[in-house]
Amino acid sequence: MPDSHDLPEDKRPDFAAETALRRGAPQPGGTDPASEFLCQRVTELRQQHRFTLEQLAAASGVSRSMLSQIERGRANPTLAVTYRIAQAFGISIGELVDDPSASTGIEVVYGNDPATLFRADHECQIRTLSPLHQEKSVEFYEIRLQPRARLASSAHYDGTRELFTVAEGCARILSGGTSCDLGNGDTAQYRADVDHCITNAGDDALRGYLVVTYK
Repeated sequence: MPDSHDLPEDKRPDFAAETALRRGAPQPGGTDPASEFLCQRVTELRQQHRFTLEQLAAASGVSRSMLSQIERGRANPTLAVTYRIAQAFGISIGELVDDPSASTGIEVVYGNDPATLFRADHECQIRTLSPLHQEKSVEFYEIRLQPRARLASSAHYDGTRELFTVAEGCARILSGGTSCDLGNGDTAQYRADVDHCITNAGDDALRGYLVVTYK
């Protein structure tokens, strides 16, 4: 797929994350639910990554004593400190401070949302079916090609593969120096770290689904 989808996600702190940190501000005479959740979250992630406090301190640039106080619920870290801890775990600050169990677990990509159209012209339409903010190790698209139209792509990163399924029509897949023909319901998996192309090989419109996976 086009290289603009390979741009890295911006992981800088934002106002939404800061709001999440402040969401559970303590009431007079009570405990701080946000700090309580964060201490459990940091402890859980540190154990999952098999980090000692010293290793997490080295990876995050946050002192061991501060990390120990956070895990015991005795410190309410600043946004900058929370961001450095999130970076050490390889996640966004929002993923660190938000409780996954509090969400519905369902995210909808609506078919009439114009933001999902990656390309739309008289030959080709590409619509992303993945959440737009999703980490780009996997991408999912609906592809529509008019008769004899083609979608040509240059090589992606090493190890990239594509899987294309024909829902309507027929297609020809070219990957490097090899090719194959697909009919209705057929699927091909092929290298995408070489020049590759999807062509509508029939006289009717082609509709199919493309999955792109990156190492």
